[in-house]
Amino acid sequence: MTTQRENDLVHLRLILVSGKTQDFTFSPNDSATDIAKHVFDNWPAGWEEEQVSSPSILRLIFQGRFLHGNVTLGALKLPPGRTTVMHLVARETLPEPNSHGQRNREKTTESNCCLLL
Repeated sequence: MTTQRENDLVHLRLILVSGKTQDFTFSPNDSATDIAKHVFDNWPAGWEEEQVSSPSILRLIFQGRFLHGNVTLGALKLPPGRTTVMHLVARETLPEPNSHGQRNREKTTESNCCLLL
């Protein structure tokens, strides 16, 4: 029988740019920074070619957006009992949280039209 505690855990499948995957289990209270540190400290066998020098450059991408370090898994409201897929990439810096939206707003004022003859 599964305990309540196990039901509260978050199951993540992390995918590298190379396409390699690995499953991990975390608490809803774990942040993106906590996850990066755990993965770095427990780097999976088979990922040797993708090994990075520091956990601080590991970034998670969920639904097309970078997760900033203090975002917890609980805040994402992930479905319990399911494995959630996230991408794991090495990147020194992150874009500002609203910079993506700002670019989209700027694009809506532009006219991108082409004429086919």
